Formats: sequence, structure tokens, C-alpha cells
Amino acid sequence: MAFHAPLLERIPQDIAAVSDYLPYARHRLDDNAWAYLHSGSADELTFRRNREDFDQLRLNARVLGQVAGGHTRLQLFGHTWEHPVFLAPVAHQGLFHPEGELATILGAGALQAGMTVSTLASRSLEDIAAQAEIPLWFQLYIQPDRGFTRQLVQRAEAAGYQALVVTVDAPIFGLRNREQRAGFHLPTGVEPVNLRGMVPPPPPPLAPGQSVVFDGIMASAPTWDDIVWLKSLTRLPLILKGITHPADARQAAELGADGLIVSNHGGRSLDTLPSSIAALPGIVHALEGRLPVLLDSGIRRGSDIFKALALGASAVLVGRPWVYALAAAGPLGVAHCLKLLREELEVTMALCGCRDLASISPDLLFQSNFPR
Repeated sequence: MAFHAPLLERIPQDIAAVSDYLPYARHRLDDNAWAYLHSGSADELTFRRNREDFDQLRLNARVLGQVAGGHTRLQLFGHTWEHPVFLAPVAHQGLFHPEGELATILGAGALQAGMTVSTLASRSLEDIAAQAEIPLWFQLYIQPDRGFTRQLVQRAEAAGYQALVVTVDAPIFGLRNREQRAGFHLPTGVEPVNLRGMVPPPPPPLAPGQSVVFDGIMASAPTWDDIVWLKSLTRLPLILKGITHPADARQAAELGADGLIVSNHGGRSLDTLPSSIAALPGIVHALEGRLPVLLDSGIRRGSDIFKALALGASAVLVGRPWVYALAAAGPLGVAHCLKLLREELEVTMALCGCRDLASISPDLLFQSNFPR
């Protein structure tokens, strides 16, 4: 695909926060790629609220604490990570850089950030793993062909992926009006290569009066039974992404999930869901420490990461910010984006008297509850 401008060869001085990458990315991407990246479903209320609710939370700093020698390390799913910032799964990265995920993994590796590779990646999961110098997780969309789904899981295990992240909130996507207006399409050279060879099942015949959604699209949608099935298939930790309701969190724990990601798909699935940060406390309360909880959607500052951890998250996944940086400056941009977030987190921790992640607690938020 064609890009409107060359990649930045150095980081301009005016990029001092991850949001500063946004205009550089917009300048480089065509309308098609931009509509895919920078849009939410329907009226984009959840898309905007993900950001607004972080801004409503205030910090309640502690002073004169002894924080010398502090760090951001954590243990999660059997691995020691240098910081709690992970790259969220993003599909079709070939829209944003010619090398797609192979460029992203270079930037992630430079900052030792865990990366979750999408089922809909532009590069094969094996090629990405071969280039990775960091542990990888594989994000799975359960396909209508469960046999093909099994093959994806087996490929991820064989390639050395260390966790399986199952997206559960997008069996069907809501309307994304910006994409519709842009006439979104995958350009030549960008395709979900990991799905090659899968033959989509024919749509079920509909009798008069039957619903295209309920009786058609959703006929092969995954259910809780598929989570039990996946758990029986794999030795990898099974993490469910897209949980916003406490009852779903409890059911996931009862069925053997190893972790949860509180996420509304970046506002791209169902509009008017609560922001992820607003949903987080209810999920943490429902689980009572049984499972690690991560948060996805809305992170734009290191202080946002601190707020998520204060409300009970073990770590966060970041999506759009590093994609903006990838589009603008390639691997260098991804690494710089992660560096900004980690350093902002460390500054926030230091100014709140926290020398490690375990020291971050709810009392360091001036306002910890959202109106229902």
C-alpha cells in the first residue's frame, strides 16, 4: 500500500507524550487506514469515554517517601517482566507499516514489552515469533471452523507463544461509521495470513422471519462451552479478553481461565459500554484475587497505568498509541512510545511514594469510584 509521507528517521522534539504521535500518523496514513485505526462503533461514546474517565480520576500523592532503588518489575503468568506495559493485539498492522508486526516486534523488544499477536496479523505467527526477543502471547478469535481454531492453537504452541488470549467480546462488530464512510477495505498486500486455507462455512439458510443476526451470523458464535474446550486443548495460560461484567468474570474463573483482560475493544465493538477503567473495580471485587486482571483501552499516560494498578489491575495493554507511533516512525516510534509510558509511570510512582508496583494502592487515588 502507498503511504503519504516517509517514516520519521528521528523523533521530533515536539513529541513529548504518546498522544503527540497522532498528527504525524494522520499525515502519513491514507483515509482508509486512518478510518480503521481511529474509530469506534456507532456514536463513538465508549471510544471517547475510555479516555475521559481516566481524566476524571485524580491522584492523591504521598510525599517524602523512600523510593530510591525502586523498580517496575512484576511476575505474571510464570514470567518476570521489567514493567507492566504490554502491546495489545492489533489486526492488519500492514496498514500502518510495510513490515507490519515484524516492525512492531523490534520496537517492543527494545523496551522488553510483552506483545500479543493478533489472529488477524499481516505476518504469520511463526515469522513474528522467529524475530521476537521477548515472550509473545497469541490472541485468538475462535473461528466458525473449530478444527481450524485447534490448528491455530497448535501453531501458537509450536512457535513458542507463552499464553493464549481469547477475545470474547467481538463475535460480531458494531457499526463503525467512519469505516463505512471511508469504504474501508484491505489493500493489496495486506491480508490475515494466519487464516489462509480456512474455508468459511456457508451462511445457514434463513426461513422467512428469521433474523440475519441471531439465526445467521451468531449461529456459530463461541459460547462458554468453547472456553472449556480450549482449556482442554492447551497447556498455555488461558486469558479472556473483553470482560466488563462481574458475573462473566466469576464464570470465567469457575471454568478455569488463568487471567482476564477488562476491555471494551477500544470502543470498537458495542457502543455505550462503560469505559474499561470504570468497569475495572467491579471485576476486581468479583474475583477476590482469584485471577490476575489486566486492563485494556484508554491508556495514554504513565499516570493512567498507575491509576489502573491502583484500582486492582496487575498490568495494562496499550493499543492505539504505539500504532500511531509505528505509523509515524516504525520500530523507533514503538520503542519511544513505550519508553515515554514507562518513564511517566516511574515518575508518577516516585511522586506518590511508591518504590514498586506492590506499593500502589487505592488510597493513592483522590477519587476512586465512578458514578453508575
